[in-house]
Amino acid sequence: MRKNLSTKQIEKYSRQIVLKNVGTIGQKKILNSNVLIVGVGGLGCPIVDYLTRAGVGKIGIVDYDKVDASNIHRQSIYTSKDVGKYKVEVLKKKIIDINPDVKTKIYKNKITKKNAYKILNQFDIIVDGSDNFKTKFLLNQFANKLKKIFIAGAISRYDGHIFSFNFKRSNEACLKCFYQSEVNEDVLNCETDGILGPVAGIVGNIQANEVLKYILGLKNELTNQILIINLLNLTFRRTRFSKKKNCICGKK
Repeated sequence: MRKNLSTKQIEKYSRQIVLKNVGTIGQKKILNSNVLIVGVGGLGCPIVDYLTRAGVGKIGIVDYDKVDASNIHRQSIYTSKDVGKYKVEVLKKKIIDINPDVKTKIYKNKITKKNAYKILNQFDIIVDGSDNFKTKFLLNQFANKLKKIFIAGAISRYDGHIFSFNFKRSNEACLKCFYQSEVNEDVLNCETDGILGPVAGIVGNIQANEVLKYILGLKNELTNQILIINLLNLTFRRTRFSKKKNCICGKK
């Protein structure tokens, strides 16, 4: 646990520290936090970027893909010079350039039932930046089992969904409570439907904002709710849903 902020850190994080709900105590909480981000594409890039700049102490990154030319328009940290390189390796170097305070742990793997427990158990907050519901449901299952905080996002076209779960609470619903049946992979799939670049950035930044709220102990307005945004019509709405009987979140 860090005891005191250095003069450089006070200067670096001054615009956060000045906030009433942050201060030096809150900044210490951020510097001592640890977050895992699974998938560093359109959602994961802004999540990594802003959590790095905020000073999150340890960031884990899981992704086995290489940067592709088609990624550049929405995956904001990568450049054309990064095409063909592994995303996690590119991000590790860029995190150091952005903020040397942050420790980085990279996993050049696909998240699976075999490795999910070992990887997720090392972090307090799990953030979904994946592009498929199979991975989202897997993260939901293990985050629930391990009693972690889980923040999920999904994007397509001009639309985004954001969920925020604290599985330390017994009455918390989960992702499967909302998507009761198996979701067709064509739903919210930016590869087949397309995606306007800023949509990914906005949803990813909202996810990063939720992470910081949990770290700081601020009130969370997405408990058992989904935030649905449409950036073509500029509509934002929250829909409440409840914990379902016979869901995985009710099974021990």
